Amino acid sequence: MPSNPMPFPRPTARRDAPEASVAASEGLGLRHRPRRNRKADWSRRLVRETTLTVDDLIWPIFLNEAKGRVAIASMPGVERLDVDEAVREAERAARLGIPALALFPNVDPSLRDATGSECQNRQNLVCRAVRAIKATVPGIGLVTDVALDPYTSHGHDGLLDGGRILNDETVMVLARQAVTQAEAGADVIAPSDMMDGRVGAIRDALDAAGFADVQIMAYAAKYASAFYGPFRDAIGTSATLTGDKRTYQMDPANTDEAIREAALDLEEGADMIMVKPGMPYLDIVRRLKDTFAAPTYAYQVSGEYAMIMAAAANGWLDGERAMMESLMAFKRAGADGVLTYFAPRVAERLAKG
Repeated sequence: MPSNPMPFPRPTARRDAPEASVAASEGLGLRHRPRRNRKADWSRRLVRETTLTVDDLIWPIFLNEAKGRVAIASMPGVERLDVDEAVREAERAARLGIPALALFPNVDPSLRDATGSECQNRQNLVCRAVRAIKATVPGIGLVTDVALDPYTSHGHDGLLDGGRILNDETVMVLARQAVTQAEAGADVIAPSDMMDGRVGAIRDALDAAGFADVQIMAYAAKYASAFYGPFRDAIGTSATLTGDKRTYQMDPANTDEAIREAALDLEEGADMIMVKPGMPYLDIVRRLKDTFAAPTYAYQVSGEYAMIMAAAANGWLDGERAMMESLMAFKRAGADGVLTYFAPRVAERLAKG
């Protein structure tokens, strides 16, 4: 017996025919041909396992005190917007069918201090933008970030004592910040700070203030990542951040820790959970969705966006295809939705079929 027998008899070649012609004419004896389902567009659509729709998109936008629009060099195509421009983009989002916007402020440096006190100002940039958008586009969802880094002079997400971030004291400030945003009309409070216990404290504070229907989207698994650089440019913390955030953001080497963090957030009252960054952490998205079956989101962060845009600008890849493929990957991994700066472009493309 030969050491590696063929799974079926080798056809006998005719002297006057090439071997490939013999195989084509006599066949390989295959019963299963997966390519049959890929033979045409209509067939591929029928068997497609994962779909991407405009309902899967949350569009993060950056707010600015300066009038008009200010380009962000490290995020081509993305701009900081004053309140009036933010309202116009909200109207655009509504026309495109995008369900929600996520708002992030670039706070004037003169308003930043060691305690981030501007975050509780009912007339701060985020609150003014929320009220203006809701007055014009009441049907669009608004997700507001709860963290101190845009408001602090040191660029950290919490109160700083020497070189130590104070957890419990920070949580009390975050709860008041959340109520301030809810009073302005925010629909979803999204704590991104990664302080222990903040979801429960925010839920209690919202309920006590009469905002039991305001949702919480917890940044359940937010990693200490190198992919946040352009975002920090956008909100103006690149220059102010002292040290790093590894004592509160998660170690990129850990996955079981994400399960524990998400379990705590859900137990404390989170309505939705998020993984950040996105594509380098698709395994975390899958684990959280499989474990909890809760509404699960991923944030395609600024570094991911910038890489695709830079590669496309250099002609190294097809930017449109890479954009769509990256978002499909989030859905395939189990995400119910994606925060992405590509949202309006994707929505326009989906509208065109």
